[in-house]
Amino acid sequence: QVQLVESGGGSVQAGGSLRLSCAASRYTSSSYCLGWFRRVPGKEREGVANVDRVGNTRYADSVKGRFTISKDNAKDILYLQMNNLKPEDTAMYYCAADRYYCGLRGEYFTIWGQGTQVNVSS
Repeated sequence: QVQLVESGGGSVQAGGSLRLSCAASRYTSSSYCLGWFRRVPGKEREGVANVDRVGNTRYADSVKGRFTISKDNAKDILYLQMNNLKPEDTAMYYCAADRYYCGLRGEYFTIWGQGTQVNVSS
């Protein structure tokens, strides 16, 4: 069974950077679409970015030019490099995986991590 474990969250001032990591079960990164999502209490979950099996990426408009998704297939680790962070980026960030779906709709991803909190202060 595929498992995902996020790390790297924390608190940072606006304009700062953080890198999130998601450790996946063996062979996951080369076999599944992987994505990052975020959720703020009281708001809908938002798809942030994803990367497919061959490395094509997709981003939400709100993070384009600031966030970069990448993966290391040899280590089965998914990353999200977040630069120029804004207070509105404050959220719980989750990584997710799905064997068949590769978009930004979270309801179609079947495997989820527990999340890591990101707080950006102004």
